[in-house]
Amino acid sequence: MEYKINGTVMQSLEITLTQGESVYTESGGMAWMSDGIEMKTSGRGGLGKSLGRMLAGESLFLTTYTCTAPQASITFTPESPGKVIPVPLREGYSIICQKDAFMVAEDSVDLAMHFRKRLGTGLFGGEGFILQKLTGPGTAFVEIAGEVQMYDLQPGQRLRIDPGHVAMYEPTCDYDIEMVKGIMNWIGGGEGLFLATITGPGKVWLQTMPLSNLANKLKAYMPKSS
Repeated sequence: MEYKINGTVMQSLEITLTQGESVYTESGGMAWMSDGIEMKTSGRGGLGKSLGRMLAGESLFLTTYTCTAPQASITFTPESPGKVIPVPLREGYSIICQKDAFMVAEDSVDLAMHFRKRLGTGLFGGEGFILQKLTGPGTAFVEIAGEVQMYDLQPGQRLRIDPGHVAMYEPTCDYDIEMVKGIMNWIGGGEGLFLATITGPGKVWLQTMPLSNLANKLKAYMPKSS
């Protein structure tokens, strides 16, 4: 498999497959493809996994695209302005990403839901307590809204983050939520009541434009129902 990411703020992912190679995505995730690609939609993993993926923001069914010609290409596009991030995963290695971040992956990559360990973290983490877990071997691609900033945290190094900006992190990181202190910070801070704390070691990817922020901004310009 070879791939090319095109564009800047409205990127596309072009994947070139050779005969017998496969990738999969959620239903409706494909934008266009050449001749020589066969598609098959299924529950992939049975009912339990299908329901888990649905809870994690993906469709109930997934579509697998297999190359039946010597070579063929297929293109995928994200659902919002932002970045397409390739994630190479070795055997048994996982990455945790926000709900609905999964875009497409090699057939060998496993997609599953992931629960945050602490109940408080789940309830107040900005995107709910169900995340997505991608496990190798193989390469997966995620879509992240806005621009992306990656930090490689050392052991014990911490970042305090508005929870909606947490896009993806390595499972070696510790993720927790704490309440903002001070009543005036609650009333006038404008940043919500909770902050996420991510502690290294491990990498964390932050997004500059959480979709919830964009939706709230656009809501002011939407016509009001009478």
